[in-house]
Amino acid sequence: MIRGGVKLELRCPQRVGGIIADPQIDWSFDELLTELNAVDHKLQASSLVSSPFTKTSSSDRSVIRYAEKTRKSFVMHVSDDESDDDEGNYSRPSAMGGRFACDDVYLSDDVDSDDESTSGAQWSLMDKGGVIEGALIELSHEHQITVAEEIRTRISAFGTDITNEKEKLTNALSRAEKSKEARRELDRKRDLQYQRIIAEALDNHLTDVQRHHEYKSQIEEKKIRDDAAIEEAKRKQKALQEEKVRQEKMKAEEAKRQAEKKRDEEAKAATLEAEKAAKEAALAESQRKAADAITASQGAVSKGSDSVGLNKAPTGNILKAAESALKLEEKRLQMYKEVVGKDVSFEMDSNKEYRSYGLKMARRIKTITGKKESVRTKADELVKLINSTYPQSVNIGLFADNVVNQSTNASGNLVLYAYGHVIVMVTSQVPHAMEILLAKLNKVCIFTVPKYLSYSEAAFESEDAYHKAIGYEEEDGKLESTDSYLQRLTLHMKLYGALIQTEVDGVRNLHGIEEGWKWLARFLNALPANIYTAVALQAFLELAGFGLYRRYKNQFKKLISIISRDFIKALKEREDSKITKVVMSLQDYIQSNEFQKEPEGWRLLDSLLSNGFVPNESDHQQQYHNNSSGYRGGYQQQQQYNYNYNYNSPQSYRYQR
Repeated sequence: MIRGGVKLELRCPQRVGGIIADPQIDWSFDELLTELNAVDHKLQASSLVSSPFTKTSSSDRSVIRYAEKTRKSFVMHVSDDESDDDEGNYSRPSAMGGRFACDDVYLSDDVDSDDESTSGAQWSLMDKGGVIEGALIELSHEHQITVAEEIRTRISAFGTDITNEKEKLTNALSRAEKSKEARRELDRKRDLQYQRIIAEALDNHLTDVQRHHEYKSQIEEKKIRDDAAIEEAKRKQKALQEEKVRQEKMKAEEAKRQAEKKRDEEAKAATLEAEKAAKEAALAESQRKAADAITASQGAVSKGSDSVGLNKAPTGNILKAAESALKLEEKRLQMYKEVVGKDVSFEMDSNKEYRSYGLKMARRIKTITGKKESVRTKADELVKLINSTYPQSVNIGLFADNVVNQSTNASGNLVLYAYGHVIVMVTSQVPHAMEILLAKLNKVCIFTVPKYLSYSEAAFESEDAYHKAIGYEEEDGKLESTDSYLQRLTLHMKLYGALIQTEVDGVRNLHGIEEGWKWLARFLNALPANIYTAVALQAFLELAGFGLYRRYKNQFKKLISIISRDFIKALKEREDSKITKVVMSLQDYIQSNEFQKEPEGWRLLDSLLSNGFVPNESDHQQQYHNNSSGYRGGYQQQQQYNYNYNYNSPQSYRYQR
């Protein structure tokens, strides 16, 4: 007996009516139902209760379900209170239990039916057969609970399996989707790669096609060019043939014209020779008359023994020169006549071969530049030309004439300095060439002697005759202007100044710096101060002043001071407007000590500079431009360094070296 309940046990044999109570129940739900149905039929046949396992109502089913859920064994609780009160027995449930798992038990809600069922149940429980049936019901109920539990377990396991399968299916579907997406991406990439390969192949194909077309186009173009070149060659050949025919025709016509021209030139040369002879006779006559006038007015000219000085002739003497200079001039002219003979210009006009040879020599001289290599090359070429198969005397005359003539076209001092180097190098290898050149220079410019002819109506028939005597040139029967004459005079004096100061290593200058010093002393002793002598002196100093200063230093400075004190003063006293520019140029040269500065172009260039051929201003104007510094005032009185020179005094100047 347990407090609060009664434990019912089967107090019956293990086998009743062919039914065995197995303590270890191993029934399935279907088997249980089958056996319960069999038991029900048997009980209906033997039991007083006609239908104990009828179906219950819905409310009873809920009770049965609840009992199944509680999963407890069949327990009957009996109250400890022993009351005889029937009403108490009816008011309190005499037994409390749960989990009657009898689906076929009908429980009515009606009170009467309840009492009946209760009394019937009590009767059944009290009955032996009812005990067996209750045990069976309990067993059936427990078996049903076990089966239900197993079913629930299996259902739960099945649900778990289904969930797992769903998850597996979901994962499989996800993997399949990913695999599908990956395959789709791979297919897309492969498609792109395939399209790229196709595009590259197409591009390569198009490139090959284009290259092939270009190659064909080039072939076509080359063929067209070749055809055009062939046509052009044919056209040129035809043009050359036509030109050759035309040239031959022109040569024939030119030969005809040359023959006619030669006849005309011969006739003209004869006329010129006659005119020249007449001019020389007239000039000789005028000089004879001048000499007679001098003899009649002053007697014979006194001769000095000094090698560089000549007493100033009395007023009326038209020839101003040192006797030593006149002797040198006469000697040079005599050598010129002996070596060269006829006038070279006339010889070139009358002889075609000489004229062609003279043009070759003129081209060599004309292309002399201020570059050392040019000077050496031209000097060697000129020496070869002079020593050619033609008579050397004629070649020397051509050389002298071309040098003097080309000097008037020099583009600047640099070229004139280069001329000086070429002259020194050529004359050191050719005998008499220096004297012939100086003779030619003395003929075209009397100030290179130096000498000067003063105008005298008694000595000259007219001013034109005087101008011709001092070197004016006549062209088309008309004398050149004074400006043109001064331009040529300037260039001739510059050539002479460049020549006397030139020094070449290993070569002796036959007319060097000593001759330049003598020339300056003779010039200051004998020549008057006027526009011609001023221009000649200024041009000479511009190119030779630096060389004279390098050699003679203070002695040259003394001569410069004499020029500033006496020569320029005498120029100013003439009050000639044409002299003003020359005076200012000389003053600026002396006051700024330009003779102490190396002049531009004095040093030959190792490499040709562009400014070596471009003069800063034209040769005609550079000697007559008014310098900005102007006249800065007279010099202070210099000491008398054995100089005794004054253009306004009758005394002569002698320089004692």
